[in-house]
Amino acid sequence: MIVTNQYIAEQRKQLEDAVSHALELAKTGSDAAEVAVNKTTGISVSTRFSEVENVEFNSDGALGITVYHQQRKGSASSTDLSPEAIARTVQAAIDIARYTSPDPYAGPADKDLLAFAAPDLDLFHPADLDTDIAIELAARAEQASLQADQRITNTEGGSFSSHYGIRIFGNSHGMLQSYCSSRHSLSSCVIAEQDGNMERDYAYTVSRRFDELQSPEWVGQECARRTLSRLGARKLPTMKAPVIFSAEVATGLFGHLVGAISGSSIYRKSSFLLDSLGKQILPSWLTIEEQPHLLRGLASTPFDSEGVRTAPRDIIKEGVLQTWLLTSYSARKLGMVNTGHAGGIHNWRIAGQGQDFAALLREMGTGLIVTELMGQGVSAVTGDYSRGASGFWVENGEIQYPVSEITIAGNLKDMWANMVTVGDDIETRSNIQCGSVLLPEMSIAGQ
Repeated sequence: MIVTNQYIAEQRKQLEDAVSHALELAKTGSDAAEVAVNKTTGISVSTRFSEVENVEFNSDGALGITVYHQQRKGSASSTDLSPEAIARTVQAAIDIARYTSPDPYAGPADKDLLAFAAPDLDLFHPADLDTDIAIELAARAEQASLQADQRITNTEGGSFSSHYGIRIFGNSHGMLQSYCSSRHSLSSCVIAEQDGNMERDYAYTVSRRFDELQSPEWVGQECARRTLSRLGARKLPTMKAPVIFSAEVATGLFGHLVGAISGSSIYRKSSFLLDSLGKQILPSWLTIEEQPHLLRGLASTPFDSEGVRTAPRDIIKEGVLQTWLLTSYSARKLGMVNTGHAGGIHNWRIAGQGQDFAALLREMGTGLIVTELMGQGVSAVTGDYSRGASGFWVENGEIQYPVSEITIAGNLKDMWANMVTVGDDIETRSNIQCGSVLLPEMSIAGQ
């Protein structure tokens, strides 16, 4: 997949012209408009037992437009970017706006918040790969798993993908900006069997740059290690015990904070953190920084989905909640300033407290490590938390055996407030980057 600078420049120009065309058409029949175009190109392959199972090329584009007329809003989209299709899409949005109810809070982002200049965040690193190389990478990762141990008896395959995208955003305030990004990933997933019981697990690597991916052999061996470690899982008796959320699942623990402090949850009064702005909700040693301009960050972006410029900020500072996550609409509803969070968060980072994973085990002594969570048992209204889990039982700071078919329960307010520490084993493959989290106690339901 050879991508030249000239080709990308031509693509960006074509897509910018499409956005400009849509905005020009929208002037007839609307007071304001915003248009976004996204185009993604790439390859995905998968193998199973070294045989090619799937090869998929894609080059998909889509245009979405939102118009505002007399406080009424209409939206439409199209995957056909021809001038004729764009004209039909714009007209559809205008027609829809005629039938919606007026809303005084509707409208594009305020002009003074827009990203009229977009910083280069080093997100664009397309790879010059042909299909044979992509297949080879997937097969090598899978083979490294299969060859690791005779107890690995089956496979769900190896997978490799390499994609790049172009995003264009424009609105009737005169903003027209774009940026390019790339993403490459490699994974393996296998099944191990012992004494008639089977366990499945996976491993993956992902990066903006192809040459920063872990090797296929590392992916395969890590997949094998994780899968084999689950064999011989036991159930636990019902009890209360300390719990470590491994880094991979700890990101989700902080992920529940995203919904709880989103502007839509606050103005709807559907969040258990409704009265928590400016108050301490996490330990005083914990700060959550948002870094949207992190170079090559997987969640980095110069502007949000409304064109609002992003900026570094503290979400939590020394345990105190600093901000809601606001869009134009939610900010107006709450009488506050848009924080540039239309479309989600941008690289939350939680620093470790100087302890590696082994040190966390020693500090816990006896308790549960959670490495996988199942189900959706989290209440956004009360913060009550109850999910299926699997992981490992620890005694005297040493892993004793794997466990499965258990449920852990608590309340997010208590879980956040009582965190003992965050480890230095930072998970960097997520839009939330943190290490393993030690909690003093949770309810565990077992046999």
